[in-house]
Amino acid sequence: MTSLAQIMRHLAETSSQPLYQQLQRALREAIDKRIFGPDEALPAERQLASDLSVSRITVRKAIDGLVDEGLLIRRAGSGNFINTRIEKNFAKLTSFSEDMRARGRTPRSVWLKRSEGTVTPEEALRLRLGPGSPVYRFNRIRYADEMPMCLEYATIAASALPSLEAVGVSMYEALEQAGNRPVRALQRLSALLLNAEQANLLQAREGDAGLAVERLGFVRDGRAVEFCRSIFRGDMYDFVAELSTP
Repeated sequence: MTSLAQIMRHLAETSSQPLYQQLQRALREAIDKRIFGPDEALPAERQLASDLSVSRITVRKAIDGLVDEGLLIRRAGSGNFINTRIEKNFAKLTSFSEDMRARGRTPRSVWLKRSEGTVTPEEALRLRLGPGSPVYRFNRIRYADEMPMCLEYATIAASALPSLEAVGVSMYEALEQAGNRPVRALQRLSALLLNAEQANLLQAREGDAGLAVERLGFVRDGRAVEFCRSIFRGDMYDFVAELSTP
């Protein structure tokens, strides 16, 4: 608890945020620094309140927010745990890198292929491009820390990026720098069983459950610039959506 208390003291000296938000930031930082490990239980709320000299209401409000974000998970009768599963909100158009950083994970990629070419008939149909239009293709394994999470096969209209080399860790950051980050997307989610190649790349077993997500991303003027198909490990990823009545 000493390290978390030190983070809290530093935040108190430098931040004007409400106390519960300071505690949320401190807990995120503690998770990022591995003060609390994956799937590890947090100290009890009463213990946190005592060690940090804050009220239990402050602790509960901070933890409620982190549970809502998917960073923590409550287990009845057991306490609050670091969530090893990743929850992706379908209602928010965020990149893989942004999702991982928000949860205290370190995103990285292993490139399978980076190439430029012309559209296939399917890409031309999805991206509404004419035959022969130039595109960039980015195929990679996406990691959270050292855990492979998904395979990503993205096709980007060449007009949306300055070059093939413009994409580093985050494709959306590169698109944003070029002024062509998608602001709207259509996504389709389906279940599948990982084949031998997919399982090998994701360090899973052939036949394990997976999730396939197709995304078509549009910029503000209505142009489609991104067509992406991703294969996620079914044991590590949850997709959630908030529903309301008409």
